Amino acid sequence: MSYPAPSHPTTRVLAMLELLQANHRIGGAELARRLGVDERTVRRYAARLGDLGVPVVAERGRHGGYRLMPGYKLPPLMLTDDEATAVVLGLLAGRRLGLPGQATESALAKVQRVLPAALRERVQALRDTLGFTLAARDAAAPDTGAVLTLAAAARERRRVRLRYRSWQGEETERDLDAYGLVFHSGRWYVTGHDHRSGEIRTFRVDRVVSAEPGAAGYEIPAGVDPVQHVTRSLARVPYAHEVEVLLETDLAEARRRIPASTATLAETGGGVVMTTRAERLDGMARMLAGLGFPFVIRRPAELRGHVRDLARSLDEQAGR
Repeated sequence: MSYPAPSHPTTRVLAMLELLQANHRIGGAELARRLGVDERTVRRYAARLGDLGVPVVAERGRHGGYRLMPGYKLPPLMLTDDEATAVVLGLLAGRRLGLPGQATESALAKVQRVLPAALRERVQALRDTLGFTLAARDAAAPDTGAVLTLAAAARERRRVRLRYRSWQGEETERDLDAYGLVFHSGRWYVTGHDHRSGEIRTFRVDRVVSAEPGAAGYEIPAGVDPVQHVTRSLARVPYAHEVEVLLETDLAEARRRIPASTATLAETGGGVVMTTRAERLDGMARMLAGLGFPFVIRRPAELRGHVRDLARSLDEQAGR
């Protein structure tokens, strides 16, 4: 974004601050071009920001430029109506999706405190009147430090040492080459190469007791898709019954009706083979009936009895 030359000097100083916020480092010539001034004026604006308590670091040399001092926290936000609405909607939706409730409430309160009175009232009206068809999720919130450590490790390809607590409460230590973080159905997951098992594994981040970055590096294998791996891993979670059914439809239609997190789908000559697991076969019978596809049960044989029971119950309901 460039700023027109006739702008008031104060406006240009604020525009420079915005550019410094948006860029880790930006050259003096580039700043001058975007602000419509010369480099000498840029130096004067940097000094003016310093007088206002905003620490601007000027770096000399061929690759020098200007940047904000690391760790500096800016004063209250300046948001347009559209930006404030976007922030509030994002935080409200995040709470419904299972993001940490205390953090979202605190962030919402901080945003509202720094808004002008008129805009604050409009945003509060949005909060008071907005309804969701999606019920709020009560998911375990992960430790923020663990999330940030794992994200940095995945980006920088640095191995991490995890202390992990299983669903049974057993703690183990393992080295992980993190491939990526995935937010799925209200929970955070990390997937990567687990050196303890020698396999690609998926871990719930809310069960990570600690995550310590190491020095060893690694490469992520070509073709690895963390989202796909997490959804497939969750579909393979052990349940009481393994189910295999031939659905007489095409793969595209089956994928539209069946989430990847609940079943594995494979195209075959007669349709699509759905492989999944179920804790209760009566529930699986209802799910198959709800899909609306003709189907052939391959296993387990007991599922046929539950489908017949469901058919009789529906027939009785139809005759009432």
